[in-house]
Amino acid sequence: MSRKLIAGLLFASTLLMTGPVLAAPAGQLYPVIPQFGGIMLVPNAAERPDPKLRYRVVFNITKAAASPDKINPSLEKVARFVNLLGADKVRPATGDIVAIIHGPATPLILQNAPYATRTKIAVNPNVALIVALQKAGVSVHVCSQAMIGNGITSDQLTPGVVIDDSALTTLANLQLRGYALIPD
Repeated sequence: MSRKLIAGLLFASTLLMTGPVLAAPAGQLYPVIPQFGGIMLVPNAAERPDPKLRYRVVFNITKAAASPDKINPSLEKVARFVNLLGADKVRPATGDIVAIIHGPATPLILQNAPYATRTKIAVNPNVALIVALQKAGVSVHVCSQAMIGNGITSDQLTPGVVIDDSALTTLANLQLRGYALIPD
């Protein structure tokens, strides 16, 4: 066989082997959290959610969105994780997934009116995502130290957001209790 023919066969076989992965479904799926954290199914993926495991995970969310009219990508990653688990019928218990928000990301927990005052954006795009996460059993927390530093009061929070003493304490406590840390 000539080198050109061998190279052509190798290229063609590579395309055939990667074909199923590249031929993803037309749209994203939202098996647990509608409208947020869309996923694509990859049936032959090597590592998948394991229904035998107890998923206890803490997401450290510190980065702000690129602009205040955008959903925070680190917060949406939490929804993506829940949807990935849900696609394989894995449903963590309420409170087993925690998002701790602090640093520049802190204002994402504001209700619409205080968010609008601060950003000039009428609707906080993160409120609907926070509500959807909470409905899925995710516990959304905010650092009180970051609230103080950002001039945010407890009456300005999206309902259901838990105020912790500090993100540092929350991260340490949950990891010592066996939660896996996913940074942003």
